[in-house]
Amino acid sequence: MAIDTLIDLSRLAQAAECLKILAHPHRLRMVEMLLASRYSVGELAEACGIPSNIASGHLRLMQRCGLLAPERDGRNVFYRITDPCVGKLMKCIRERFATARGA
Repeated sequence: MAIDTLIDLSRLAQAAECLKILAHPHRLRMVEMLLASRYSVGELAEACGIPSNIASGHLRLMQRCGLLAPERDGRNVFYRITDPCVGKLMKCIRERFATARGA
């Protein structure tokens, strides 16, 4: 690969930061769910087996990175994935880790 086609280091730093944010099992579970539908904090917290305030913190981090956004529906707030690349990333994770592999 030619050096002039490499991704700019500042962009790679942004990518690394987003990957660090995703690198948590509860966040990956939330992303997996949010790719299928929109969910509230309480629903995501319950699915992860964590308190709602902890789930809110995870969601805030992912929102700050631009991966998801809140949607208000009356008094309820639901989250949805906003970055289409997240689905591609989760597809790779599913292909690699969803089935048992020999050591």
